[in-house]
Amino acid sequence: MTVFAQDWTTPFGLPPFDLIRDEDFAPAFDAALAEARANIAAIADSAEPATFASVIEAMELAEGALDRVAGVFYNLSGADSNDAREALMRDLAPKISAFASEVSNNKALFGKIEALWQGRDTLDLTAEQQRVLMLYRQVFVRSGALLEGEAAARLTAVKSRLAVLGTQFSQNLLADERDWFMPLSEADLEGLPDFVVASARAAGDERGAGGAVITLNRSLIVPFLQFSPRRALRQRAYEAWVARGANGNAHDNRAIAAEILALRDERAKLLGYASFADFKLEPEMAKTPAAVRDLLMRVWTPAKAKAEADAAVLEAMLHADGIPGPLEAWDWRYYSEKRRRAEHDLDEAALKPYLSLNAMLAAQFDCAGRLFGLEFREIDGPFYHPDVRGWEVTRHGAHVAVFLGDYFARAPKRSGAWCSAMRSQRKLGAEVRPIVVNVCNFAKGDPALLSYDDARTLFHEFGHALHQMLSDVTYGFISGTSVARDFVELPSQLYEHWLEVPAVLEQHARHWQTGEPMPADMLRRLLDAGTYDQGFATVEFVASAMVDLRFHEGDAPADPMQKQAEVLEQLGMPRAIRMRHATPHFAHIFSGDGYSSGYYSYMWSEVMDADAFAAFEEAGDPFDPATAARLERFILSAGGSQEAESLYTQFRGRMPGVEALLKGRGLLDAA
Repeated sequence: MTVFAQDWTTPFGLPPFDLIRDEDFAPAFDAALAEARANIAAIADSAEPATFASVIEAMELAEGALDRVAGVFYNLSGADSNDAREALMRDLAPKISAFASEVSNNKALFGKIEALWQGRDTLDLTAEQQRVLMLYRQVFVRSGALLEGEAAARLTAVKSRLAVLGTQFSQNLLADERDWFMPLSEADLEGLPDFVVASARAAGDERGAGGAVITLNRSLIVPFLQFSPRRALRQRAYEAWVARGANGNAHDNRAIAAEILALRDERAKLLGYASFADFKLEPEMAKTPAAVRDLLMRVWTPAKAKAEADAAVLEAMLHADGIPGPLEAWDWRYYSEKRRRAEHDLDEAALKPYLSLNAMLAAQFDCAGRLFGLEFREIDGPFYHPDVRGWEVTRHGAHVAVFLGDYFARAPKRSGAWCSAMRSQRKLGAEVRPIVVNVCNFAKGDPALLSYDDARTLFHEFGHALHQMLSDVTYGFISGTSVARDFVELPSQLYEHWLEVPAVLEQHARHWQTGEPMPADMLRRLLDAGTYDQGFATVEFVASAMVDLRFHEGDAPADPMQKQAEVLEQLGMPRAIRMRHATPHFAHIFSGDGYSSGYYSYMWSEVMDADAFAAFEEAGDPFDPATAARLERFILSAGGSQEAESLYTQFRGRMPGVEALLKGRGLLDAA
């Protein structure tokens, strides 16, 4: 009997990480899948008349054991991978896909759902139940429930292959990120701030390199590109960073990307859609590729103009250093950082001592307390890795959630930052409170000191966590972040705004050694520079979003790299800026379907987050209780219980225009 077959007596029902072994997962998945299949068969084969309770509510609970095992395994596989877990992921991908296809292809089961849908007006359903029924039917139809014969069989095969390829893409990317590092001599460390040197030495210790190294982790390579005066080293590091997944080795992702795009195109056409983008965007707020393109191009034009003006300034600085050639991508961050110091008198090395991880955690928790009455009490593990910390979240003494934070980069962890739930909120059957995980990749230090961008990432992921923790719905199917993809980033991007509230930094941005607050003039300069280099940031993002859209809105390109080049040429991509995510390492869109045709979602949500924070500004208080209560009621606690546009309109009274986004990025003057 594996630990997953036993009742967990741990506090808050946390997984007993100290008892779980890698060899437990395969038999646990086998048992959970068998149980789920039996439960689904019992629902589909029942001779009793279909009711909402006997079909939809039973399906909500049918995969409980599978959710339990998967909630632990997939969190560990992303945050603390190893050979055994990677092998099991490859084995599981087609099995999980096959099970999902079995469910969606079960004609008896779909017949019961369809009967409920057709008779919904006679069922006396609550608004939430009507929404859940509609979404279940939509998922089945979009999964091929209406297909027959060869078309149904082919769709099943396509989805299985896509699951395998997505796993392979992710593991290839992780392998490239894990295997590459650049040793630095003592001379190579000259000119680097102490925090970069310390991070490079720590990375070298982890890799057993016998000295400082630069890895492909964003929290290490970006500050190296900002501060290293050695142009040749910057070029070598940068070119390795952008070549992830495209090194011509066993981990090359280019052929995988091409096959994924072809299969997605086939999937969409089997379901009757003109393109994968048309299929994917149908249930989102944007609805159509044309709406996405319109938003991106309205932002691209002023962003490109701003970036080109900035490039001219940086190139002049390059020439002043006696380098005659054009500004290159590995030069941008170095000269931009020098320019920021000159124009805003801001030095990241001077800022970081005031932005320790502990201080910023206190800030994010304090804001959540002032806005929503939440309290955070640190708890002991054991957790799945020594770096992980945990907190019990309460309100007025009542348990709300368990929050886990896994903040430091390490070789077995995939890059980036994300929020996930080991257990999601629901009320059906019993009150279930969530276990929520924030994962980041900050450079480890003693203490850990963050850049301002790192602190923004911390707040961003915690905004997602609040969406999970404050969820208050009956059905797990619509809880937390189970919302339209272009709505899911609203809570996360909105929460970033509280990091910019002067009173928050005045209270929490304190020197890690002395406890002194950040000097008032430094704080003012930091906030005044809030839109600095937004031309660059916007261009690299929009370029990635446009490539993603163009990949999916027509016939699949035979050569994605050629298509990428064509799109960037048509956009007039500035020479010294690259896509934020080039195709071979664009995990957002190739590791799974999540953000495929949907990378634009961050910007779509940004239109709303700028407007949503304006509601607090209009109330005259960034912690206005009435506005916070509306935010929780209509956004954070509602999950997917209503259409996203309806929820936002109830919170704000209207939908916003793109002007708030342009203003927030400092691009109105360039528009």
